Amino acid sequence: MSSGVAMQIKGSDTIVNLVQVWAEEYVGSHQDCNIGVTGGGSGTGFAALLNNTCDIAMASRQAEDREIDLAKEKNIQYKEFIVGLDGLAVLVNKDNPVTHLTMEQLRDIFMAKITNWKEVGGDDKEIVILSRESNSGTHMFFKEHVLRHGEKKNKNEFSPSSLLMPSSQAIFDEIYQNPHALGYVGMGFINNNVKALSISNWNSDEFVYPSIENVKSGKYPISRPLYLYTNGQPQKMAKDFINFALSPQGQKIVVETDFVPVGK
Repeated sequence: MSSGVAMQIKGSDTIVNLVQVWAEEYVGSHQDCNIGVTGGGSGTGFAALLNNTCDIAMASRQAEDREIDLAKEKNIQYKEFIVGLDGLAVLVNKDNPVTHLTMEQLRDIFMAKITNWKEVGGDDKEIVILSRESNSGTHMFFKEHVLRHGEKKNKNEFSPSSLLMPSSQAIFDEIYQNPHALGYVGMGFINNNVKALSISNWNSDEFVYPSIENVKSGKYPISRPLYLYTNGQPQKMAKDFINFALSPQGQKIVVETDFVPVGK
């Protein structure tokens, strides 16, 4: 394959597999192009865009105020594209008898107010809490929407006993082999080797499973948009690539990789 035109896409581990499939499909019909896709977290993507070391940043959260301020200093203007939706699944080992939790229970587990599985209907074993690192958009989203109940002034934090994992795959792998672990990942990581819990919203007694239908309808309480960012209006290949991601073909890939399409 010729090296051709090179484009770098960096950022969120949540959507790195989705964007990799988009890139492979795109290069398949644009063989003069070469696209590099690397993860590292949403913060890594924004930093790369700020440092001009990528053409497109992948993110599972919006740019933060400090990132927007840094962009202004560097005369960079973020252009945001919502390219899919994601439900954050709460995973446990498939041998764990627990099948559902309330948002209140989830918050209290990650703040270590609930520390034993027997407190939520499970075995008399200590809960092993797994979290993404603070650079991760998934970490930020979970903290804001579960620990802090979406309240800006709320200062709740993850328990210091949380094990910080470098990727969603690392959380999955630990849960697969640890019968007492619990963690959160993008819905694309759900499979038969682990168990995804049904979650009830605040002040609700309806437990909802993280499925495409439930995220699209808004019933599943831990869901979010997925983003691509460019510096200003995307040009040439970046523009063409984003148009492909949002096309019927691109959105079909969103579904095939277990995310939720945008639009109709």
